[in-house]
Amino acid sequence: MAELNVSLCGISLDNPIIPASGTFGFGYEFAELYDINILGTFSFKGTTRDPRFGNPTPRIAECTAGMINAVGLQNPGVEQVIERELPKLKTCFSKKVMANVSGFSVEDYAYAVEKLDMCDQIGWFEVNVSCPNVHGGGMSFGTSPEAAAEVTRAVRAVTKKPILIKLSPNVSDIVSIAKACEDAGADGISLINTLLGMRIDLKTKKPVIANKMGGFSGPAIFPVAVRMVYQVAHAVNIPVVGMGGVASAEDVLEMMLAGATAVEVGAANLVDPYACKKIIEELPAAMAKYGIASLEEIIKGVK
Repeated sequence: MAELNVSLCGISLDNPIIPASGTFGFGYEFAELYDINILGTFSFKGTTRDPRFGNPTPRIAECTAGMINAVGLQNPGVEQVIERELPKLKTCFSKKVMANVSGFSVEDYAYAVEKLDMCDQIGWFEVNVSCPNVHGGGMSFGTSPEAAAEVTRAVRAVTKKPILIKLSPNVSDIVSIAKACEDAGADGISLINTLLGMRIDLKTKKPVIANKMGGFSGPAIFPVAVRMVYQVAHAVNIPVVGMGGVASAEDVLEMMLAGATAVEVGAANLVDPYACKKIIEELPAAMAKYGIASLEEIIKGVK
């Protein structure tokens, strides 16, 4: 029988499948469709210190083998997440959840993490220093080792829970940034976030989305994600959560062979809300097909 269980930063997961932040809301929306307790865990909607309406519309554009989004971290703010969203999640999800946090200053990150740290439901923090869709925050912290390390140190100071730093692929040297985060106290690395993309409407002669550019995700970016996961996993001594264009059980195995301990599924959830459920159900057969008895053995073999 295939062994799907893995351990992420000391917390056991029944399987490595994690819906990515921004594609799964706060979980309870998907719980109307299926029992989300089958998931390893999930990363909830990116949360900031203050409420955000996000970017102007239109902010979604389809493209070949993917999509571009510039939602802009729309969320109700950390206080409302604690008071309203997490209690609703508790009614349908019994496992530890991953809290995705973003900010526009180092203090913003620390504030949100410190507030959420008090919530027993939260098992890990996924600190997003890589969002390409906001101005003055997000990716500006993830494009230099020094800035990423500064955010890491600030959140490390306010929580003892595992911290995973979510990195941007829109850099020339992903390894140096990952190592700087590890040195600053990160317990893991998540990557990749979206690439920066753009579409132009031939009829209007203008960009399709109001923000002009946005995050490019979907199957087209999978090879880039595998490459960066491989590079980082072989350079750091902390777990890597891989993501970027994952859409099948085979993709999960490939990402884990590149060095990922767990795998996030993003854009696929927006195409098919049952995507993660199907991947979990198909993993045992895919493992058998390729002679893999245990996912932990892949992890140990790569490391």
